Amino acid sequence: MGFISNMFKKPDSKKYNTGIALSGGGVRGFAHLGVLKALNEHDIYPEIISGTSAGAIAGVFYADGYSPEESFEIFYNNSLFHFTQVSIPNKGFLSMEKVSKILKKTIRAKTFEELKIPLYVAASNLNDGEIEYFHQGKIIDKVIASASIPVLFKPQIINGKTFVDGGVFDNLPIEPIKNQCEKLIGSHLNPLEKEENLDSIMKIAERTFHLSVGAKLKEKKEVCDLFIEAEELRNYGMLGLDKGREIFEAGYKITQKILKKNSSF
Repeated sequence: MGFISNMFKKPDSKKYNTGIALSGGGVRGFAHLGVLKALNEHDIYPEIISGTSAGAIAGVFYADGYSPEESFEIFYNNSLFHFTQVSIPNKGFLSMEKVSKILKKTIRAKTFEELKIPLYVAASNLNDGEIEYFHQGKIIDKVIASASIPVLFKPQIINGKTFVDGGVFDNLPIEPIKNQCEKLIGSHLNPLEKEENLDSIMKIAERTFHLSVGAKLKEKKEVCDLFIEAEELRNYGMLGLDKGREIFEAGYKITQKILKKNSSF
């Protein structure tokens, strides 16, 4: 079951101490794992998670009980962010079948209810033109839907509806958890600055997507008690894999730096 954003109402008391929202960003999702590792080393353990696209993938591993380092090894050794399987391009050029197989093999929980940590997965409902935050029922199809960048990947059909990347409507999904936790952390993968190098269709597609999904970032950033974004991530594309450890370390180092400046968090 999915929930539309305007269905969330502020409860009388907040159930969780710390929550984290993980943005989309393709291979830059390795940085989320570095962020989580640094948080854990400071005894900060998110008790509720929401994620879009790469954030949904990183989030489901953490919610399933894997440590950030364990998740990294699974991602890297299985080339999880290396989308090379080409599909017939009637609905998308790339297939998520490989990712789906890896998730089915490694994620121990079969439903959201079985996860060790509550998880919300954001996906964009193209039929109704709305964002939906899934947190009940089967997991894998919702995570795949959340990560299916339009045009590049085939959309996913769930309950007769067509779903694509959650970033189309909400690339930093704070909405489903912001009123459930005392402290909200936002981990964002797509720093936006001037871009000169647009010499390929893939780079143009990435840039267009980043600009479109970043429209409401300023407002979301202001809601977060802690906002984490490594500027150097702009140097990495969304679909490469060879720099996975560097990206992981970028997330780790910026989080360590921010926490040292916010010792009261």
